[in-house]
Amino acid sequence: MTVAGSRLLADHRVVFAGVGIPLLASVLAQQLHAPHLTIVLEGGIVAPRMIPGKLPISTNEMRAAHCAQMLTGIVDVFHYAQRGFFDYGFVGAAQIDVYGNINTSMIGDSDRTRVRLPGSGGANDIVSSCRDIMVVTKHELRRFVERVDFITSPGYLDGGDSRERTGLILARPVRVITDLAQLTFDPESKRMLLEALQPGVTVEEVIRKTGFELMMPDSVPELSPPTTREVELLRALEGDAGEGPETAERERVASS
Repeated sequence: MTVAGSRLLADHRVVFAGVGIPLLASVLAQQLHAPHLTIVLEGGIVAPRMIPGKLPISTNEMRAAHCAQMLTGIVDVFHYAQRGFFDYGFVGAAQIDVYGNINTSMIGDSDRTRVRLPGSGGANDIVSSCRDIMVVTKHELRRFVERVDFITSPGYLDGGDSRERTGLILARPVRVITDLAQLTFDPESKRMLLEALQPGVTVEEVIRKTGFELMMPDSVPELSPPTTREVELLRALEGDAGEGPETAERERVASS
């Protein structure tokens, strides 16, 4: 997932990255093919240069600001997003539905909440304001649902032009990256569309783990497997934390 996400980030662009896999993928892209990619973090940190093996698990710790070009405030960062300065928004999801709506708030309804999730944080603002939105999450039936229990961050809402009719005209969900596939959205209906498979995964496996009917192209290509260089750099970025509690925490934050 990290490698597939990193490949989608182009050089000379700006990415508003959530902690966890989105941040790891952004730093990996810098190391590989996008040295001038500018990373922005929710805490008001602009263009940090992360230390391999010491990636932050929160935007509220100072190693998130290592060699940053600017330390501003959270309000300023979201004003920049609303003014259209950020090319990518990269977030995680606990639930995602057929139109790309994201839930990180609760499982169950408001009267009978079964699980209380971390909430929005800055995700709603990121998904509402950054130009191209990418979501990373594990591919499971409980995550890929027909309708999310709560819309924390709006995707294409009810499909068609419903997102634009609410006034969200700048940003648009473009990719969902999972451990099984890379998905996009049909330009007309805005329903989720299977775009490519992770190496060794079958279409049938993706269908079994999706709680709604995916749109299908005529043929589904397979993503190129991670190269030796990509794996080496990824391991270096994770460093000694690769098997430790920080990795577990990054994965928990990304999945939520």
